[in-house]
Amino acid sequence: MKVKSVLLMLALGCLANAASAQDSGGAAPQVPVVNAGSSGAPSLDSMGVKKYLLGPGDVLDLRVYNEPQFNGALVVDDEGNVAIPFIEAPIRAQCRSDREIKVDVVAALAKYLNKPQVSLRVTEAKSRPPAVVFGAVRSPSRIQMQRRVKLLDLLATSGGITEAAGGDIQIFHTEALMCPEPEDLAAVPLDSYKPTDPTQVGYDVYSLRELRDGKAEANPVIRPGDIVIVQEALPVYIMGAVRSPQGIYLKNGMQLKQAIAMVGGLIKDAKASSVVIWRKKKGQSEPEKMVVNFNDIKKEKVKDIELQPYDIVEVPDNSNSFTNTVKGILMGTLNNSVSTFGQTVVPRVIY
Repeated sequence: MKVKSVLLMLALGCLANAASAQDSGGAAPQVPVVNAGSSGAPSLDSMGVKKYLLGPGDVLDLRVYNEPQFNGALVVDDEGNVAIPFIEAPIRAQCRSDREIKVDVVAALAKYLNKPQVSLRVTEAKSRPPAVVFGAVRSPSRIQMQRRVKLLDLLATSGGITEAAGGDIQIFHTEALMCPEPEDLAAVPLDSYKPTDPTQVGYDVYSLRELRDGKAEANPVIRPGDIVIVQEALPVYIMGAVRSPQGIYLKNGMQLKQAIAMVGGLIKDAKASSVVIWRKKKGQSEPEKMVVNFNDIKKEKVKDIELQPYDIVEVPDNSNSFTNTVKGILMGTLNNSVSTFGQTVVPRVIY
């Protein structure tokens, strides 16, 4: 009876202390969080990776209860096998999980041991180099993939695309597909480049618009080592008598009417009948000058003009005063397009 009374008093005391801590603003114990990108990254087992398929260079840790002569690291060789000490035949490891390999290890050891108790786990994943994604994405990243990852997953891990994204995504394949599955054939690129020079890298081109529409053929499986470039749209420049003169990204066959609408439209004094488009022609030092009657375009009397990369649209006002900087802008003095190669690539992991 006394023992029960003591235990009851201790329990009440613990509850009182907990309530006191809450009333005084005391913080609850925090669970430590480990940054997978830091040097203190947890092992693969603690990350919960259950379906990792091994490849050459991966390392497994083998432990056999009461049989230390079998213990040690097993490295998957270039042929995709692992060798166990004192076991003559190698065991196939490539494109298999550690659980599948463990079954074969137990069977091999059972020829020499009575009911061997085996522990086998992946300690180092080296067979899959990270994929790299950059270009018109919010967070260019180097992404270590511990499972099968599709293009949409990769872009989401990189923060999504920016407003500068154009219409194409290039995927350069630096590694052969190690463990192909039927779903790898579901994606169909818009175009593919197959180099004849062995020193060059081939690539596939996919449509960003089709990816947004949810089409399976535009969402390929990303291979380890792939380099994914979300192409930036090229600029055009709208200046003069418009509400917000600026450079805008040229997308999806943009035409003059749409471009002027994107900068707020024309101001009151704009001379819409004499809009000038300066266009740089390949092989020519001087830009071509085209005069367009924007009023006729709005009234659908004439066909709208499809803009081209680096066009400069100059809208004069009624004073007929053109700026003197048009040609300088066209030659690149105010070219403010962003280079993707200046971006910082952040390491990330997809589990």
